Amino acid sequence: MIQISEYQSIYEEPIIDLILDIQQIEFKVPITLEDQPDLLIIPEFYCKNAGNFWVATTVDGTLVGTIALIDIGNNMGAIRKMFVHQDYRGKAFGVASLLLSTLLKHCELHNIEHIYLGTNPRLQAAMRFYEKNGFEQLPVESLPTAFPRMAVDSIFYQKTITNALTQHLN
Repeated sequence: MIQISEYQSIYEEPIIDLILDIQQIEFKVPITLEDQPDLLIIPEFYCKNAGNFWVATTVDGTLVGTIALIDIGNNMGAIRKMFVHQDYRGKAFGVASLLLSTLLKHCELHNIEHIYLGTNPRLQAAMRFYEKNGFEQLPVESLPTAFPRMAVDSIFYQKTITNALTQHLN
């Protein structure tokens, strides 16, 4: 069973190890820890305003996935650090879906209406996952000015979040 919880400092090193392994070893993306100093200051960088950082763990506490939301203002957010260990990908475990679902519920509760993300073309499975979950590609020129771009990202997505409560009242 997979459990999703908010960031705790005990996960700092496992988060760094998981993300760097996936980026550098599995997908050969030329990015280092120095290129992403946010990983060393997760509470200060992500957990402010409506932002947050979540981890997926196994029953024994092994970290197998991450996702983060940056509040970029004006009821908008940016998804970052969506990573799932290769042994826990796919429908059998549902880790990516659990992480995304947690983030989307958080967005509804905090009135985030639009979310954006950037990805790398090497991450084809991730792109299919986002598209299957209602994200639409958009040109870089259409990103909000507050969107924090990563140098390695060249494909961008957005999703409008429909607040279930607001929808129910209409």
